[in-house]
Amino acid sequence: NKDMKISIQKLSVGAFSKFGTYGSLLSIEEKALAGGGAIWFWPDVGGVLNLGPDCASQAAFGICRVAWRPLKIEVCEYHTSTGEGILPLDGDVYIHVAPPTGDDVVPLKAIEVFRVPKGTMVVLKPGVWHHAPFAVRKNETVSSLIVLPQRTYANDCVVKKLAKPLVFG
Repeated sequence: NKDMKISIQKLSVGAFSKFGTYGSLLSIEEKALAGGGAIWFWPDVGGVLNLGPDCASQAAFGICRVAWRPLKIEVCEYHTSTGEGILPLDGDVYIHVAPPTGDDVVPLKAIEVFRVPKGTMVVLKPGVWHHAPFAVRKNETVSSLIVLPQRTYANDCVVKKLAKPLVFG
């Protein structure tokens, strides 16, 4: 009785198409929607990377890459109709969050900050105020996987700049 040996294949569109789709989430330098300074964001990278045929429920995968910056909260955002998944891939991050308010006023006194270890996914509830993570270590850049329905940033994103930054740490 001879053991069956399975060979390892190179990942290619032709070989993998009967099982699904794939795309690099880290080779994205030219496609940034927003970026400059310490925060870079690529929403919906890969285009074909979704979880199902129903457009209304397709999850899209983006990358938010943050360089270390001073621990000052200057911007908050929320999404009315969806939660958001954040998975730091290669370093720990701080995230700031505040409960939903039902209006466009950031609840400054309710903001909390959490340290999220690399490899730990947090999923924010709809309406939760948040923004780009902060790299924990100085001189470090961290990439985080962001999971949202496709086109959330075009269709369901309220962004507010704070009148005065909030310092944490």
